Amino acid sequence: MIGELGRRSATALLLHSALIQAVTFLVRPAATYRALELDVPGFALGLLAASYAVFPLLLAVPTGGLVDRLGERRLMAIGSGVVLACSAFLLFWGSSITALVIGTAFLGAGQLACVVGQQAVVANNAAASRMDSAFGYLTFAASLGQALGPLAISLVGGNSIQPDTNMIFLLAVVMSAVLFLDTFLVSAEVSGGTRKAGEVDGGKGSAIALLKTPGVARALATSATVLAVVDLTMVYLPALGTDRGLTAATVGAMLTVRAVFSMVSRLLLGRVSRRIGRMRLLVTSLALSTAALAAAAIPMPAWLLFVVMAVLGLGLGIGQPLTMSWLSSQAPAGQRGRALALRLAGNRVGQVVLPSAIGVVAAGLGAAGVFLASAVVVGGSMVLLRGVKLD
Repeated sequence: MIGELGRRSATALLLHSALIQAVTFLVRPAATYRALELDVPGFALGLLAASYAVFPLLLAVPTGGLVDRLGERRLMAIGSGVVLACSAFLLFWGSSITALVIGTAFLGAGQLACVVGQQAVVANNAAASRMDSAFGYLTFAASLGQALGPLAISLVGGNSIQPDTNMIFLLAVVMSAVLFLDTFLVSAEVSGGTRKAGEVDGGKGSAIALLKTPGVARALATSATVLAVVDLTMVYLPALGTDRGLTAATVGAMLTVRAVFSMVSRLLLGRVSRRIGRMRLLVTSLALSTAALAAAAIPMPAWLLFVVMAVLGLGLGIGQPLTMSWLSSQAPAGQRGRALALRLAGNRVGQVVLPSAIGVVAAGLGAAGVFLASAVVVGGSMVLLRGVKLD
């Protein structure tokens, strides 16, 4: 169980975490397929992809303040309702690139509200000694949802090159309805109405003041770095495989291995953290990631690259939940929702800035150079941890 939540409430929270990711990873590819059906130009696909991040970048910090005032469950219900409305909108009216962009943008807003609410539930209810474990379970459920979404597309699409997008959007509507109803199974006791007055007042602090809280900026930078490297791996591992003559099936299997080992690391997170300490575990995870990224740049047999991807999965899987618990412990009372929302905004910025910068720096070295440059960035993030006490 997670923190002070009962078994039913904890199960509902984990289901909510899996479902919002599954719907997101179902709707976004479906929107791309629908755009291809409409034969839109290439730049429009880029606009469609970018539209998802617009609201999270603009609304992350205000949403964090909102969860600290309204309560987690209420914000999760709002987010789930928005996602349900977006799925229905795309099913019935997603017949133009404008409609697809609008639907995808609001999907990003709904997903933001759901995720901030989920993370705030854990931050406000888990005991300090159990926070790493609780965030580990939450992110494990999210990873599971990210795997189930694309799997659903495979089941609906079968062997066809162009799947039936109406069926995919209909499935998204059904899953979103379950997501919305599941919100009300999360215990009402975790909503903002039961917090102490001093904690509610604490939510009035500005984002700048929060960034000045010791350790918060470092946690944000570490989190953004880890997530950006996950994205880089998904984008550049196929390029690396092409350079080395690996089949698409082999590369896909490698990405699956990385994801599976990230899930395993999150299941074991609490136990390992309690044994060796949060700081030592975070440094170890960054060191593993650095070594694996550097090793991937070296030509090697395919079987050995599978091992490297497994190690990379273990390292990268630990970084996200640990930075969540780090931020939750560092943020002042009543501002944990805002701190976690600020983390999500930082992640989005990192997903734009770091891949672009690394791509430019390593342009002349090919995919292997990108992995090597990523190793340097992750290794450099360990410098941020000097003098920080997390335990």
